[in-house]
Amino acid sequence: MRKEQPEFQEDFHIPIPLDTNNITALSPFLVPQVHLGNHGVYMVMTVFMFFLFVAGTGINTLTIACTVQFKKLRSHFNYILVNLAISNLFVSVFGSSVAFYCFWHKYFIFGPLGCKIEGFASTLGGMVSLWSLAVVAVERWLVICKPLGNFTFKTTHAIIGCILPWCGALAASLPPLFGWSRYIPEGLQCSCGPDWYTTGNKYNNESYVMFLFCFCFAVPLTCIVFCYGQLLLTLKSAAKAQADSASTQKAEREVTKMVVVMVFGFLLCWGPYASFSLWMISHRGEVFDLRLATIPSCLSKASSVYNPVIYVLMNKQFRSCMMKMVCGKSIEEDESSTSSQVTQVSSVAPEK
Repeated sequence: MRKEQPEFQEDFHIPIPLDTNNITALSPFLVPQVHLGNHGVYMVMTVFMFFLFVAGTGINTLTIACTVQFKKLRSHFNYILVNLAISNLFVSVFGSSVAFYCFWHKYFIFGPLGCKIEGFASTLGGMVSLWSLAVVAVERWLVICKPLGNFTFKTTHAIIGCILPWCGALAASLPPLFGWSRYIPEGLQCSCGPDWYTTGNKYNNESYVMFLFCFCFAVPLTCIVFCYGQLLLTLKSAAKAQADSASTQKAEREVTKMVVVMVFGFLLCWGPYASFSLWMISHRGEVFDLRLATIPSCLSKASSVYNPVIYVLMNKQFRSCMMKMVCGKSIEEDESSTSSQVTQVSSVAPEK
């Protein structure tokens, strides 16, 4: 007599050939996934996810708290950084914390429904973060390069810049809940994300993966590269006009470093996921080591830590207010900052 299979049999995928005919017995919702890694691997991931949870939650909460407490931080541009901090909290609270607990147990202990919730929340937070980085780049381009003349970034623009990332993120994260792809355990089976793996099934995963690659990686990356590229050209032109000014030359070099760090951070966060998705599409049907999928998953969750480090801690006002809130004193007022250097150089930029 044929044994009835659990209703969640289709809610996971194990492509690694194993010496068993009962794949259900290896369900990441039921048993520790020791066939994918030894105890040491899971403990290392447990410690790493705990660090991301503590650091990501702490620094992003501090960013929001500082903005609430210090009136001088409530600028239109900083609202976008707060929006970025909120999205990072989604990733650390709903993603890193769950992954930490599951890595400790070596399987996704919260079951199929918990997997869908965690996958959706992490994807939503990650996509908001991703699009917020693009909005930051566009805002810097409009204000500094002045393609629209003397453009002024107002409250309305800040609100739009905060709402649009959430709209784009919902458009990217909701479909798997309604049948276009699905959320399943990934990598070492202790966190959940979109189904990159299966093909030729009712979920149409191939089209969803291409949608994510184009809409959630290629478009934002194009915006970031174009806007920061134009920013660098403008600053170099301004620096050339003031070739005898040591401070302007220093500012131009510092801003160049800042832009390189920002673009590198974006690629570090989302490049592995984009590369992995393209590889999966071009190598459909090939057996691969599922454990490799843990790498892009971890790097995307790590964005909740290094995004605020790049975009918030490089901001002198935020650094000063954080020091005052945590230590009771602010940093020296004569400390140079990237934002002030951008303003200094752009003030002599040629008008469009």
